[in-house]
Amino acid sequence: MFRTRCGSAMQPDAQVCSHCGRRIGDPVSALAQSRLDRHLHTLGTLWIVIGALFATPSIALMALGGTTHFVLHNREPFGAAAGPLLFYILGGSFLILAAGGICVGLGLIRRRPWARITALVLGVRGIFHPQFGTALGVYTLWVLLADDGGHEYRYMTRSA
Repeated sequence: MFRTRCGSAMQPDAQVCSHCGRRIGDPVSALAQSRLDRHLHTLGTLWIVIGALFATPSIALMALGGTTHFVLHNREPFGAAAGPLLFYILGGSFLILAAGGICVGLGLIRRRPWARITALVLGVRGIFHPQFGTALGVYTLWVLLADDGGHEYRYMTRSA
């Protein structure tokens, strides 16, 4: 006997597919399941890419913070002290966003229970960030807010 969804051979008394890990006779609708299943890995990968893109300005800003005191050495004392601090704060903020994007992406790919809610929150926040953030936010909401997406995601986290 072969499973029609993944094509793997099945034992007659099997409750779970040994290849894809899905329970036989899954109560979640096939349309929502296939949509979430098809797009979840892509969504996780996009979150990782966006996280890596946020890491680039973080590294640049922190490098500028380390070299600012050379430029402002003989100038105003407040500027010499506040300049590097400002660059470090901005770089640290971008670093936090980068780490968040990478963690959410890995959580979605590995189907962790916390990743769906976190991705939805970051997706709503991303809608207000022009271009890539808006596209990723809309895509995140479209994938994770399917009709039965919440039920299916909880089921997928238990089977992973």
